[in-house]
Amino acid sequence: MKVSQIITQRRPLWGELETLCDTLTEGNGAARLSPNEVTRFATLYRAACADLALAEAYQLPPNTVDYLHRLVARCHNQLYRSKRYQWDTWFEKVFIETPTQVFQDTAVQVAMGVFWVLFFISIFLACERTTWPNFATQVMGAEAVSQMESNFENFEGRSWGENNLMANFYIINNGSIGLFCFIMMLFVIPGFMTLSFNAVYLGCVFGIMLRCDSVDASRNFFNFVTAHGPLELTAIALSAGAGLRIGVSWWVTKGNHRFDNLIKTARDTIPIAMCAVMLFVLAAFVEGFVSPHPESSLPWFVKALCATITSAMLMFYFVVLGFPRDIMEAKF
Repeated sequence: MKVSQIITQRRPLWGELETLCDTLTEGNGAARLSPNEVTRFATLYRAACADLALAEAYQLPPNTVDYLHRLVARCHNQLYRSKRYQWDTWFEKVFIETPTQVFQDTAVQVAMGVFWVLFFISIFLACERTTWPNFATQVMGAEAVSQMESNFENFEGRSWGENNLMANFYIINNGSIGLFCFIMMLFVIPGFMTLSFNAVYLGCVFGIMLRCDSVDASRNFFNFVTAHGPLELTAIALSAGAGLRIGVSWWVTKGNHRFDNLIKTARDTIPIAMCAVMLFVLAAFVEGFVSPHPESSLPWFVKALCATITSAMLMFYFVVLGFPRDIMEAKF
């Protein structure tokens, strides 16, 4: 077949592909094409790539080769161009999909339940002197109990530079606790042991400071932990829930290949893990810049108000926004 015949035969298809490119270039082009047109675009693009290869192999006229080069490059840019940032998609992901996913995730529910139940039971046992008098000592050790009480005997606050340094330290320290819970939960049973230990240990700390013989130490402790406590403790439980979700995917595959199910679950768990990361960062800044202020410079009720506001925000985000809308619509 002569070169002129090849060009004449293929040119209408190139023109059709160029028209589709023009449509894609105009604003949100993908939304302007019908499903059949999208399929047609892919078919013509592949054909144009083949035509370009043949044009170079058979040394067609330079102007034809240059035209095909520009056409194929233009199609490639349209096909693989970066997506424009869409605020409505971002809003739906952050304020609708993520809280709903966290609220409905069974692994998160289990991790939250285990952590908070053991935490409050531990507070009761460590604080109450008759049911299990040596509970806190057996969990933490006598030296740790004594050290905890003495650490808060004198609490005079820190300078701004020290607060900045400690805020960075808290990000690393608290994040390492959450990361350790997350990693151990990948193995499920060791994860529950780690989560339970953290819940019991932290509960013991609160319990012994509630029953502490030194009123100053007890007041200073709760003056320090009140503001950041809800953020940090919730972040620990969320980290464990994210790890548990991935750990369970090894066993509950729902008919999928084990490794494929693990990869899919890991991707789906990213929003839960990111919520935990954000809470750890927020808790570190509160712990670094708000919690250290002594009662003389920042009254306790201000920190209690901070804890109340953050707790209400957590409840609103994870419970109110996360509650299934189909159930609410059915009721109302």
